[in-house]
Amino acid sequence: MKMPLIAAAVLAATLFSPLADAADDALLGEARKVATSLPPKMLAALQAEIDKSGPEGAIPACKDMAPKMAGEISQQTGWKIKRVSLKTRNEARATPDAWEKAALEDFDKRAAAGEPPAQLEKGEKVDNEYRYVKALPVQPLCLNCHGPADQISAAVKAVLGQQYPNDRATGYSAGQIRGAISVRKPLN
Repeated sequence: MKMPLIAAAVLAATLFSPLADAADDALLGEARKVATSLPPKMLAALQAEIDKSGPEGAIPACKDMAPKMAGEISQQTGWKIKRVSLKTRNEARATPDAWEKAALEDFDKRAAAGEPPAQLEKGEKVDNEYRYVKALPVQPLCLNCHGPADQISAAVKAVLGQQYPNDRATGYSAGQIRGAISVRKPLN
């Protein structure tokens, strides 16, 4: 009796596995598209603000602008989107949960082993959600506020100290993993 049940289970898994793989691939593609939509918008808006008021003047704009952009993308797509980091600037908004923290730690290991940070991503079903994270490598523009302490201007340091008293998000060089874009969506 057990053998026919096992055979039926193997047959069902074989028949339905391609459908599950296709659904997972579709979710991965959708999550990737949502996650990669935020950074170019943020960089363009940040550059415009820097051009207008310098790096120190862009800090408050960045603080408010990025979450607003993420909220708009969430409303348009149905995916919850946020930035997370192991070295937070804004603890209330960027502290990773356990799944995100494990992914970020894995990204750091993979980057140290030579994998390009821009290619690091992870997507999977977790409980009743699809979760995805994509590494955010530091761009040259980001070094104005996230670079080594001796390369950040006094004016930027003053505004960072005012806006983010518990800031830990400095000391980076271009290309390092600053954090990740994290997206999640409930599964029906």
